[in-house]
Amino acid sequence: MPLTHVVLASGRPIGLSHLRLSSTYGGLLEGYPHQALNDRRVKGLLSSAAAAFPHTPTHLVPPPREHPDDGHAGPFGPVEMLPPVACIGSFESTPVTPDTDPVLHRSSLTIVWFQPTPQPPSGHDANQGLREVAWEELAQDHEL
Repeated sequence: MPLTHVVLASGRPIGLSHLRLSSTYGGLLEGYPHQALNDRRVKGLLSSAAAAFPHTPTHLVPPPREHPDDGHAGPFGPVEMLPPVACIGSFESTPVTPDTDPVLHRSSLTIVWFQPTPQPPSGHDANQGLREVAWEELAQDHEL
């Protein structure tokens, strides 16, 4: 039984079965957020998602990147901020392939995204990038 359901922009409901939330900049003791640091964080989350759910395709919802205008750049370039909460979610839905038996099959996709709060996504109120995932193109069918 899923933790919650998200309704995609296409109208397809998907069920969230596993959710991992973490602070985007947890453990950052020195320095400041910048593009290279953020790129490493995103790459690390994708690797963690693929390792945690190896039999499911993984998709990244491109995160918004804010560039506060403080008038100067540090030694690593300008400040670049990602949303404060990094998320890895395992989702399931009905099969993608039309001729597949929906009683015996499901489609699955692991999604990595960022959001401003630690609230689980739900219904039509989920993160817009998450709701716009092209499920039919990205998810993979499997037998139960």
